[in-house]
This record gives sequence, C-alpha cells and structure tokens, in this order.
Amino acid sequence: MEKASVLSPLRHRDRQSWLRGAPPPRWVRVLPVALIVGVGVATGLSDDALDVGFLLGAIPPLAVLSYGPLGTAVLGALTITLLHIPALQLNRPGDTDLWTIVFVSAMSVFVAFVRSHRDAQLDIERTTAEAAQRALMPPLPEGVGPVRCWGLYRAAQRGTLVGGDFYDVRDGPYGVRAVLGDVQGHGLAAVGTVASLLGAFREAVLDQPDLEAVAGRLDRRLRVDSASARHAELFATALLLEFSRDARSVRIVTCGHPPPVLLRAGTATDIGVEPSMPLGLGLADGTPQGALSLFLEPGDTLVLASDGVLEARDRTGAFYPLTERLTVLAEHDPAALTDRVWADLLRHSRVIRDDVTMLVLAPRPPPTL
Repeated sequence: MEKASVLSPLRHRDRQSWLRGAPPPRWVRVLPVALIVGVGVATGLSDDALDVGFLLGAIPPLAVLSYGPLGTAVLGALTITLLHIPALQLNRPGDTDLWTIVFVSAMSVFVAFVRSHRDAQLDIERTTAEAAQRALMPPLPEGVGPVRCWGLYRAAQRGTLVGGDFYDVRDGPYGVRAVLGDVQGHGLAAVGTVASLLGAFREAVLDQPDLEAVAGRLDRRLRVDSASARHAELFATALLLEFSRDARSVRIVTCGHPPPVLLRAGTATDIGVEPSMPLGLGLADGTPQGALSLFLEPGDTLVLASDGVLEARDRTGAFYPLTERLTVLAEHDPAALTDRVWADLLRHSRVIRDDVTMLVLAPRPPPTL
C-alpha cells in the first residue's frame, strides 16, 4: 500500500492542467457536439431562417482540442452535412461560405493529426520520467521497522516529476534512519545532486555507526561532486533522524534545515535543535555538531517539512504557520496529514513557487509491560 503522495504538475488535474497536456475536461469534448445539436435544433424548430450558420465554422477547431483526426473528421463531416439540409436553410448565398467550412475542417483534421502524434510523444516522455522518478525516490512503504511513514512531494517546476527536494526512510543495522533535504536549484538541474545524495544516504545507513557519520558521508559526497563540477559549488540542507530499535527515542541532526515539529497529545511543538552548516560547505571535522536525542511517548508524531512549506507566503507576505496549523490539522489519523496540510497550504498561498516536501513519521514503540 503506497503512502507517499508524489504528484507531477503534468498529472495534477487543476483547472488549467489540460492546457499543459492533461486530458481535457468533459465539457471541452461535449462542446462541439452540443454546438452541432444546438444549431440543428434551433434552425429546425424556427419558422424563419436563422442567421446562425457562421457558428458552424467553430466546430472543427473546437474538435481539435479534444478529439483525434478521425473524430475531428467526423465532426467536420457532420458540420458540412448540416449545410446541405434544405430545411435548415444554413447554406444560403451571403450567409455561410461552404468552401470556407470545408477548408477549415480539412485543416482541423491535419492539426488534430499533428497534435495526436505530439500527445503520444508526451505520453512516452511522461512514462519515462515517472519510471526515473520511481527509481530515484520510490514510494514509501506503510511502515519501515517500528516506524510508520507518509510522504508528500510536489515539484515546483512544470513538466518535472522530481526537483530539488528529497526524502527517504531506511532500516539498517543501527536502527531506522530518515532524511529530508533540499539541494541547491530546482527541477531537472537538481536531479543529479538529489540522486547522488540519496545514494550516499542509502549506503551510509548500512555502514555508518552513528547519525553524525551519516551526515558526514553526505557532506563528503556533495563536496566531491562539487569539485568535479564545472559550475559553482553545490550545497544542500538536510534533516536526519535515527530511531532506536524500540522506537522509544529519536536522535536528530540538522544541517542547515529547519527542525521537525513534534505532535504530542494534540499539540504541535517545534523541536529546538542546534543547526550545523549545510552539506557541501564543509562540516567541522567532517561531522555536524549539536545533535539532539528526544524520548518519545506513545502517540507521538514527527513532521518534517521543506522550505516550500515553511516559506510559502499569502497575499500579505506572511509565511505559512505550519506549527500552528498542525495543531488544528492533526486531530485525525496521521495517514491523511500530508494531504490536509497540502490543501491548507493551497488555501494560504495560491501560487507555490518552491518544491513542497513533507515527511510524517509515527514511531510504534512496543507496549510497556
């Protein structure tokens, strides 16, 4: 059962997504048919000839928006047929130009043919991009060891499934470890850095004995990548967590990233963790400073969020108050918390300009005997 919600703007059906390649809404498909029926019924029921034949010229171009070449050709043929029904009196001299309708219909079929091939190519690209995204950042399972987890990812750049944010939760010999980070840049330019950091994290989970060493491995990987790159030095912020085997405590390290929020007994509280330098800028002695250990109570939930959530502004310029809103939104099952925050974030800020990433972690400690 997938708990991560990873959604591309290409797949997200908002009010205008069909203009960017998604399937058109139903009313767009019905419109040319409704126009044909409307013109035919109106002229058939009227005792006097109606000067509405010019409306037929809009039917083939409207068909291009939602039909393939065959469907467009059929609608164009129906349009021309209406002009030849004597009772409708639509093809009167000086009223509707028959040859103009024929030409527009033929051109519409050609445009529909080109669009159908373009859409087929876009479908292939979407499928390839989604496969790459799934390989890079696969959906989280319902639980990792003694920790239940849910994630949400929304890439800011249109046409991409991945961006500059990343997260992962892995079980290893030293406990369950989680990471949420934000690399320099957005969209496709940041994908290589994200892949590199996730690979380093998954290796470090298996062979690094403590969380600070995991952060040091990520920092070293980023500095090596930066040294081999031709552009400016790379950096990233990251938040790392390590749960004990019994899930009764968690160790937290933050490398330039905002700390997590603790949900306990219906109240949301920011966890005060001393931040270290961002990854890639050189951690002191190769490891971060100021790690925090926190004891967990039954029912505790940790919420990790990226800058896309914390720095989303409303029309007045006010930041989204995540901690304050979590107290209200976290009244129900944490499985739906990411979706509730996303909907609330859209109400707060109509335009989201940064990648939005959240990770909700709910440890399940064994019952006390």
